[in-house]
Amino acid sequence: MFTTTSNSIFDRSIADYHRYNDVHQAIENPYEKSSIEHLLYMKNWIDTVQWHLEDIIRNPQIDPVEALHIKRWIDRSNQERTDVVEYIDSYFLDKYKNVNPAADAEINTESPAWAIDRLSILALKIYHMREEATRADATPEHREACQRKLDILLEQRTDLSTAIETLLTDIAAGRKYMKVYKQMKMYNDPSLNPVLYKGEK
Repeated sequence: MFTTTSNSIFDRSIADYHRYNDVHQAIENPYEKSSIEHLLYMKNWIDTVQWHLEDIIRNPQIDPVEALHIKRWIDRSNQERTDVVEYIDSYFLDKYKNVNPAADAEINTESPAWAIDRLSILALKIYHMREEATRADATPEHREACQRKLDILLEQRTDLSTAIETLLTDIAAGRKYMKVYKQMKMYNDPSLNPVLYKGEK
């Protein structure tokens, strides 16, 4: 199933990142560049680096100049993440291009790739909550509370994976159809962000 493959790739990406645990570590994508697996690995690697950037920027002792640098890094990362999600949706659009939707076919609230985006973030939550649930220097109460949260996250991954598989089956059968809206992020566009275009005058 597609989500089984996705979850496995996400777990591999997270494990690969934590061999170095360094936001500056360059990605070494093990999958063929033209494959969907390559995109899934890239997607999660971007998410994993950003997860740790978000940790760093919340350090109350961080230098303000460094914080600004990281904030702009996160902005670039968000744009890259959106781009990769759209590439994944392009894969699905091509895969199902010959499917004729039924007359009563319905549209989903989100595209397959944006649901898979949530699955990638969920993999990160599971990894880090498992770390907390097994942290040797934490109190028993902390570990128990984190284990309860981990159990919920694992259940959520099962439910989300099932929902994605159902969506893909419905699209393949023509019961649902895809409609992709390109994300129009305004704050990165000098022609749409008033702070940027007013500053040019």
